[in-house]
Amino acid sequence: MQVEAIELSATVPDSATGRRFDAVLAELFPEHSRSRLAGWIKSGQARLDGREVRPREPVRGGEQVTVRAEAQVQTDAAPEDIPLAILHEDADVIVLDKPAGLVVHPGAGNHTGTLVNALLHHDPSLEALPRAGIVHRLDKDTSGVMVVARNQQAQGALVDQLSSREVHRQYLAVVTGALVAGGTADAPIDRHPRDRLRMAVRGDGKEAVTHYRLRERFRAHTLLECRLETGRTHQIRVHMAHLKHPIVGDPVYGGPLKLPRGADTALVEGLRGFRRQALHAEALEFQHPGTGEPLRCEAPLPADMAALVELLREDARNHGQAG
Repeated sequence: MQVEAIELSATVPDSATGRRFDAVLAELFPEHSRSRLAGWIKSGQARLDGREVRPREPVRGGEQVTVRAEAQVQTDAAPEDIPLAILHEDADVIVLDKPAGLVVHPGAGNHTGTLVNALLHHDPSLEALPRAGIVHRLDKDTSGVMVVARNQQAQGALVDQLSSREVHRQYLAVVTGALVAGGTADAPIDRHPRDRLRMAVRGDGKEAVTHYRLRERFRAHTLLECRLETGRTHQIRVHMAHLKHPIVGDPVYGGPLKLPRGADTALVEGLRGFRRQALHAEALEFQHPGTGEPLRCEAPLPADMAALVELLREDARNHGQAG
């Protein structure tokens, strides 16, 4: 990782008199996220008239704000010509439909062939941004909509929207069990106490809230629409397993395969052969960081999930159950 030196300076306007330093700093340097600015204040890299101050300290107006900080920039990933399904693109953002099987970030065992490699080929200038502009992630085997920032101001604005829960993230999931109603999973999540590769519902975990409603009901499965209020790792997968309705095909949280009684060969093979979690990020809506207008993008259900849903639908019809 290369380290980027950041030096900023500005004068606090008189109109800001009495306001908190962290709020004023965010307005003076909107190209940086509030979380990044808060870290600089706490570390003493953002100063007021040369002094280290607390984030909530009120300003008088007329002071000099200086920031001398360092930020890591993604440079070690190499561009690779990997096709991208782009849903929307402009000077500030790229919204894409990530296929299942594509890893988002390079890491142990995945140094190439990732979304970051693909993005750097599509837009080499993204190497100047942390994580190549990525502000949120999807699991390797989860498909669907993602947004990528193309400049620091857009990245900061999107990170702030995510942290303040202003981004609408809607998923589709095929789960085990025929649910009769939607609901809300409000259960904290953190690392599993024994298996560090898994997440788990824990009383001492971080707040995690998932809202879900029925999109279509089958004999022994349900197509759910899930909306994230928070964004914990594996959140929907963990919450559905916690509710005893795990996502079909989930290799980590899925549990034993459940087959409807009297299912035909096509459905049995379809369920047994579905080797990833049946989870798809269907829609993403946020305030465009450049125009301020709402932007909503949707990704169609991928072929493997669409085929699975059609098998379940056909099974329901064959056994006299409406969808």
